[in-house]
Amino acid sequence: MTQVKEKNEILTPALFSDIFDSAKFFGKNWFEKEFGQNLPAVNINETSKHFNLEFAAPGFTKDDFKVSVDGNVLTISAEKKEEKSEKNKKFTRKEFSFNSFTRSFRLPELVIADKIDAKYTNGILNLSIPKKEETKSLPKKDIKVS
Repeated sequence: MTQVKEKNEILTPALFSDIFDSAKFFGKNWFEKEFGQNLPAVNINETSKHFNLEFAAPGFTKDDFKVSVDGNVLTISAEKKEEKSEKNKKFTRKEFSFNSFTRSFRLPELVIADKIDAKYTNGILNLSIPKKEETKSLPKKDIKVS
């Protein structure tokens, strides 16, 4: 059944849109969970002197992270591989896991990229990105149009 809105705009039937709406059909973030990466949550806080980024990345060590700046793009990535083997007279068991992510952020021109500080403590990666001292702005001036 077709629904009609004002100005005679035709909408697709609800059943049709539900079937072809992948978010509704597969569930929230289905594609990302199955084929993409699980990205860590990030909090971004701006102060007058810094940008502070906090990544929730438990299970990694500080050596698992790579933080780089290329031009004005900050990239944070991590990779962890783990393999365990257990041999017994009756069985052999081998388990492995791999976890990784990459996040990139475009930096504004007002940051000092070569002074970025990164620390990893208790599952949280903290980045402090200092800002350049802003030049004094001129006071507002009204200009008379002649």
